Amino acid sequence: MIFMWFRNWLSRLKKKTQGRNSSFLKLEEGYLPPSGDTFAAIGELSRVVKNNPDAVEIYLALGNLFRAQGEIERAIQIRQNLIARPNLDDQFKARAWFELGNDFKRAGLVDRAVYAFERAQKIVGPEPAILGALARLFAESNDFKKAAEYYSRLDQLIPQAHYLVRWAKQLKARQQSDSGRKALQKALKVYPGSVEAWLELIIRDYQKKNWRSLAKNLSHALASVSANLKFVLLEGLYQFAHGESDNSSKSFIDFECSQIVVEIVSRTDQDLLLSFYCALFLLASGNEEQTKDWLEKTLLLGPGLWPARLELLALTEKEQKLTDSFRVQLEFFLQKARLVKRFVCSRCGLKREQIFFVCPRCHSWHSISFRTRLND
Repeated sequence: MIFMWFRNWLSRLKKKTQGRNSSFLKLEEGYLPPSGDTFAAIGELSRVVKNNPDAVEIYLALGNLFRAQGEIERAIQIRQNLIARPNLDDQFKARAWFELGNDFKRAGLVDRAVYAFERAQKIVGPEPAILGALARLFAESNDFKKAAEYYSRLDQLIPQAHYLVRWAKQLKARQQSDSGRKALQKALKVYPGSVEAWLELIIRDYQKKNWRSLAKNLSHALASVSANLKFVLLEGLYQFAHGESDNSSKSFIDFECSQIVVEIVSRTDQDLLLSFYCALFLLASGNEEQTKDWLEKTLLLGPGLWPARLELLALTEKEQKLTDSFRVQLEFFLQKARLVKRFVCSRCGLKREQIFFVCPRCHSWHSISFRTRLND
């Protein structure tokens, strides 16, 4: 059955490629067959190639099959054999270099992958497929400055700003804070709504206890980022403060910081999640009375917000007359409820406990949302 499918596929591929110039942008069309007996597919293609050595499309497809199967050396050999052909069309040669770059990347040979992608680019110019491959390669290799440069050439502002922020953090770690701040400013110039850049500025203000600057930056940030991402600013600061503290301490946020958050949020339009984070910041600074007030405000805005009900239950539990056995059971369920993953990708549904700027599963940018309902 699979042999018959391949014969039909090769016949369609031949008709498709006759009488037209192969576009580099089509480089991944029709290459991988549907899931099935991959070894049989490779065997069939190998036999066809032996009988038709000029079938460049088939060579490229066979190389991709080898790579998908983990036989990187055989995939690389196929690309190199194609590139060595003296009269190979430039479009095919560029595609062979491009696929060779993907082979080297799969093998973990970053320098060779960069060289192969650049050779493909030299032949066909700044094709988005090549620029994107280089951008991702540099990002995965922690060369965030170059990753930002390539995303700039693709005119993709969100990832460009993101990797400028990652570069700024690298500079900070190297004791080059001034250069890092310039990188953050560049990120905000590129994309004023960059939640990553604003969060990094706010965290730096918190570290230095520069409350005036923190208030200014937080106010500008809440006015600049998308409405659905505002909570990320406060969650990111909250997570940072918690990570810097002694875990045994319940009051791990400076009182001044919590008051700044409450004051600024109070000046903005009523927002369910921002109100909830005001309560969290007050609780983490030891102000339980104000915390209750803000939790109640939050539940007026959204009665179904389960984390707010969870925190309010935990606070009022102390005031109730409960048997020791019931209190133990209640505290057990409160602890388990706090382990529920609070964030979800609005595109693919991936659930995470930590904030993310690009989804680890579907690679969507800024798709994070708060699970206001447990069935989200």
